[in-house]
Amino acid sequence: MATLVRISSVCHRGVSPLLFRSSSLIRPLAVQKKDRDCPYLISAKIHATPSNYAGSGSKAASLHWTGERILSIVLLGLAPVAYYYPGPAVDYSLAAALTLHGHWGLGQILTDYVHGDFKIKMANAGLFLLSTVTFAGLCYFNYHDVGICKAVALLWSK
Repeated sequence: MATLVRISSVCHRGVSPLLFRSSSLIRPLAVQKKDRDCPYLISAKIHATPSNYAGSGSKAASLHWTGERILSIVLLGLAPVAYYYPGPAVDYSLAAALTLHGHWGLGQILTDYVHGDFKIKMANAGLFLLSTVTFAGLCYFNYHDVGICKAVALLWSK
């Protein structure tokens, strides 16, 4: 942590570091007392995404993160409910929650590992198709077969 502060203070004086070619990649976590008068060090940001993707707004990202956490908590609560009170409402709730949880998780993997505009569009289209087929398959299984709760109970009983 102190190394990043020292590298950023050297960058600010005009000497470029060997590892980082851009001073925008360095974000000091602790500012030394002699550098407090420089507002640049305090307001330094990490620019990990291209500028055309960075303008989506922090409020939407914060709400998405909160939604992911709420869905995870709901899934934790649905497990005992599904065990003690199996039924169609719980089956369809599990189908929706599991599909959305998988969609968001795979979406983050695609965001991290797929690059290029065309590849991103194709990967997102494939993800939406996969999520749609998953949800439709789980709903079909719930309607025409025993349902998710009873299927898991049958797997545990044998």
